[in-house]
Amino acid sequence: MPNKVEVQVRNMHLNENLEDYVTKKAAKLDHYLPAIEEARVELTHYKTARSATDRNVAQITVRGKGIILRTEERADEMHAAFDAAIGNMQRQIDRYKGKHYRGRGDGQSAADLTRETPVDETGEMLPLIGRRKKFMLLPMNEEEAIEQMRLLGHDNFFIFYNGETHKINVLYRRRNGSYGLIEPEVG
Repeated sequence: MPNKVEVQVRNMHLNENLEDYVTKKAAKLDHYLPAIEEARVELTHYKTARSATDRNVAQITVRGKGIILRTEERADEMHAAFDAAIGNMQRQIDRYKGKHYRGRGDGQSAADLTRETPVDETGEMLPLIGRRKKFMLLPMNEEEAIEQMRLLGHDNFFIFYNGETHKINVLYRRRNGSYGLIEPEVG
């Protein structure tokens, strides 16, 4: 069955040609993974972007039973950004299928094992945690955290205990190569 496609735009006008193009291509995503029930496409134009290649952003989110996949691509032209996002989404779907439909050696696929989700006595679904990790947090300042992030080879983010503020912080790498710092506050 064809999936439901929702198209949203920001800071731009959605002409009929672009809407038809986006809707037709996004509706075909369920051919790659039949579990997809809806696709949400968000097209945004940033006229104040630093680079012309970052002005048009296409973000695609697909949802289905037990799955949520999201991708975002930027380009100087909206059709190009959307095409890149569709290609990236197809690769994500292939990777998802490889993880969940790969044979397990005992005759059952991983998809067969995930169909039965744990339920408690009230009938509520229990959360599934795939991996739990514990590690020691040593107090350090922001510069030491950047150095540790580089030494450990963490490309995306690094969690550390900030000895100056006495709080847990998250250090992350931004698209332009600089670093960002998340300082959580209890609300």
